[in-house]
Amino acid sequence: MKTFIVICVLFLAAVSTEAKTMDRCSLAREMANLGVPRDQLAKWTCIAQHESEYITSAVGKPNSNGSKDYGIFQINNKYWCQPAEGGFSYNECGVSCNSLLTDDITTSVRCAQKVLRQQGWTAWSTWKYCSGSLPSINSCF
Repeated sequence: MKTFIVICVLFLAAVSTEAKTMDRCSLAREMANLGVPRDQLAKWTCIAQHESEYITSAVGKPNSNGSKDYGIFQINNKYWCQPAEGGFSYNECGVSCNSLLTDDITTSVRCAQKVLRQQGWTAWSTWKYCSGSLPSINSCF
């Protein structure tokens, strides 16, 4: 019986940590609910599409400097979050990198907004795909 309970608990833990894949409209609506200005939503959704394919738990391959990028907006651990494995980080957002990997995107959004305020849209290498004219986000609402 104890084995059965342990297996059930492990199964539920595995299911609850499964990655969430959003889409353009679900991301736009969640970000709007978090107070992100509507005129920025098309840009944010474009960045998320190109950075992580809207996957909340995405972790990028190591960059040339050994750092990694985390979450739906691929936020870098050298500057913005503290990696679980330790090592130096400026941790400008004051968060663990693992907190950027959850289905609740609040921490990712707040940190991404801080990156935007400090470095602008060009902080994301995929900005080149998002800097031009983008489809309206209005059909999502």
